[in-house]
Parts: sequence; C-alpha cells; structure tokens
Amino acid sequence: MLKTSDENIESGSETSFPESDKELLAKYRENPNLGFQLIVKKYQERVYWQIRRLTKNHQDSEDVMQQVFIKAWKGLENFRADSAIYTWLYRIAFNETHTFLSRESKRKTTDLDPPVFENSISIEGKEYSAGEIEYLLNQAMDILPEKQRLVFELKYFEDLKFKEISEITGTSVGALKTSYHLAVKKIEEKLKAA
Repeated sequence: MLKTSDENIESGSETSFPESDKELLAKYRENPNLGFQLIVKKYQERVYWQIRRLTKNHQDSEDVMQQVFIKAWKGLENFRADSAIYTWLYRIAFNETHTFLSRESKRKTTDLDPPVFENSISIEGKEYSAGEIEYLLNQAMDILPEKQRLVFELKYFEDLKFKEISEITGTSVGALKTSYHLAVKKIEEKLKAA
C-alpha cells in the first residue's frame, strides 16, 4: 500500500482525523502535503480493492494504485467538489485500471496472492474453500458485459447506492438497477452450474 507519514499526520495542528470531504479539502488548502496524506490514508484501501478486483493481482494493483494517486495529486488543486472525493478517485482508478489492463491484455499472469475470502462455504450441500469461492465468483464476473460487471462491483463490493454509482458512471439509476439485477441473475446461474 502507499505509505503515508503518520508522524506528519499526527503532528498536524489537530490530532483528530478529518472525516468529511469538506474537512479534507480544507486541510489540503492549508497544507497540501498533509491534506493529500490524509486523503490517501482515508481512501487507499477502498481504491486498492477496487483495482484488485479487476487486476486480480496484488503487484499490479499496487502499481495501478500508485498511478491513481499520482494523478490525484496532480489534479487535486483543480478538484471542483461537484462529487465526493471517493467518486472522483474511483473514476481515476477505473480509467487507470482499464488503461493498464488493455496494455497488459496480451500478457497473461498467474496470481500467487492468497485468496480474498477467508472462510469456506457450503452451497447446495457442496463445500467450497476460500480459494474456490474466489475463483468461482471471478469466473462468473468474467462472463458479464463490462457495464454489468462495473455496476455489480460498485454495488456488491463497494456497497454504493445507485445514486452514487450514477454519479460515477453517468448512467440513470433505473438503467443501473436493471444492469445490477441482470448481473446478479447471470452470476447466480453461473454459480449454480459450477
């Protein structure tokens, strides 16, 4: 993960961590380095997992995340706050991830990272290990059209509301709900067939 200097954050004028985007942006305007460190600290884990679900590889996710925060650093002074900081970061991460994947599409890699899921689960009487669960879900998600996959990931993994997803994607809430339900149905069918 990106390293932030906790000493710098803790030695700031206030010891409490800013919670709202408004507070984070005010900190950034006061002290750009400290403000940006606070933004990274607050959002880096969510950005990492968003990227990881697409790259399926820790090292690639780290590389893409680095690019995301470099772009965010360069663009933060022009951030208009029309949307939430995470929405803005998500859009940067989405674009950077797709750029990375299109460059790397010819090179197939094997992920040696441990599985994302830690528990086993029983589905219709069959026991699945954590690795099998992750593999089956990834396989099911791979069959989805890009738009359905994106909506599913944002709703299921990020737990975003359809209104927030609409801001990120520029798609109507009704269309997003349809895409999400179609994605869920296709994933369920694929998992039942496994």
